[in-house]
Amino acid sequence: QVQLVESGGGLVQPGGSLRLSCAASGFTLDYYAIGWFRQTPGKEREGVSCINNNDGKTNYADSVTGRFTITRDNAKKTVYRQMNSMKPEDTAVYYCAADHEALSVQAMCYGLRIVDTLYWGKGTAVTVSS
Repeated sequence: QVQLVESGGGLVQPGGSLRLSCAASGFTLDYYAIGWFRQTPGKEREGVSCINNNDGKTNYADSVTGRFTITRDNAKKTVYRQMNSMKPEDTAVYYCAADHEALSVQAMCYGLRIVDTLYWGKGTAVTVSS
């Protein structure tokens, strides 16, 4: 059974840093691409970053490029998202998602889009405020 558990959320001041983790179980992480999405009340969930499964390539939304970094440790079955120079507009619930089907991975990792086949975690809340 595919399971994803996010952790590391919390309160951080503007300009600060936070590292989120996405722990995977029930499947072999090596074969799956992992995406990070975020959602604020009243808005649609949006893709923020993704790391591919076969070559480790990453993709980032323009809003976080240069500030957020996604990495993966397949041995630890965990994907990390380092967030630096955080802004109040980064406040959201952050979700990780996984998929291994080629077309779904292409949509998620290259288009930062949501597709029906994604496995989801339950999210971790991040608040950027002074």
